[in-house]
Amino acid sequence: MYKEFYGFKEKPFNLVPNPSYLFLSNKHANALSFLEYGLTEKVGFVMLTGEIGIGKTTIVRYLLNQIESDMDVAVIFNTNVLSDDLINLILSEFEIEYDDGITKAKALALLYEFLIEKYSKGRKVLLIIDEAQNLSEDVLEEIRMLSNLQTDEEMLLQIMIVGQPELRDKISDPKLEQFAQRISVSYHLSAMTLEETGEYIAYRLEKAEGKPELFSLDAVKKIYEMSTGIPRTINLLCDASLVYGYADEKQAIDLDTVDMVVEDKGGMGVFTRNRLKQNSVQAGSSTAAHKASQDDLIKKITNVENHFSQLKEFYHNYIKEMESRAQFCRDEMVSELKSSMTREKTRNEELLLEYGKLNERYRLLLRKFRK
Repeated sequence: MYKEFYGFKEKPFNLVPNPSYLFLSNKHANALSFLEYGLTEKVGFVMLTGEIGIGKTTIVRYLLNQIESDMDVAVIFNTNVLSDDLINLILSEFEIEYDDGITKAKALALLYEFLIEKYSKGRKVLLIIDEAQNLSEDVLEEIRMLSNLQTDEEMLLQIMIVGQPELRDKISDPKLEQFAQRISVSYHLSAMTLEETGEYIAYRLEKAEGKPELFSLDAVKKIYEMSTGIPRTINLLCDASLVYGYADEKQAIDLDTVDMVVEDKGGMGVFTRNRLKQNSVQAGSSTAAHKASQDDLIKKITNVENHFSQLKEFYHNYIKEMESRAQFCRDEMVSELKSSMTREKTRNEELLLEYGKLNERYRLLLRKFRK
């Protein structure tokens, strides 16, 4: 409807995650780097968390487009499952055939055979579990046990868990300490700043071959205020603003247009959960706000302690791995040196033998010459 009016080749603010439209703010670029490191180095579980609509799925899809050529990937979206059903669900996602009513032991055996086959062909295997905040403790424990599917050298199955902030709170529970210890790389994706929001809007407009300055500065500020920097809500507001702008035949989207959108859409879920929480706190008593602040601080401190513990464990394992590699290199050098000395000794013996033969011939020739 408004594409021709504003000269777009396609809608710039589509709500469906599109990896080609990924805008790498500092936070999104960091998240991508952490995920790439985790998958490249096979360091263990990789975790990505963030608010609804923050761009987690877009980042994951972008990453998969870069690595899928040498990797088999399965994605689980249905996280309201029982622990007994998890392995069968994984087999289905990897398109591994199995009989109905199969036992868990047999299902694990099939999965292990599949992983060994892929490993022998030099292919990596990745399991992505989305909306992981909904997983029960029993299912999380089943996922942890999957990390035991490994060779003497590396894990056969890499696992990436993606979820909302509640996931971080869930795994900080002491009952899930062993699961938390398996997470070697984690990143929490937070909302964009005002400056990043403006850059994000301009980027998507230009990507769709439109004018990057189509939205006025005041309009961008209003969009940031109402979206709190959440990409999905920004897309919703911008798309609606373009519809309103087209209806009024406006060549640029100004503050009045965005205000009209907010006024009309305010009761239709345009505000993010963060925004609603802020309003709720403002409407509550000062005592309740103070308590919420204290609880939030305690959670943050607990998360910092957990991350520090994970980081310490990660570097401890890293040092052990480096020491093991160093020992292997030393052993390999010694072995190579011994082999080189053996070859050199054999070569010297051959040369001495050849020298003896030549010396004998020389002496025979010398006797004949004297006669």
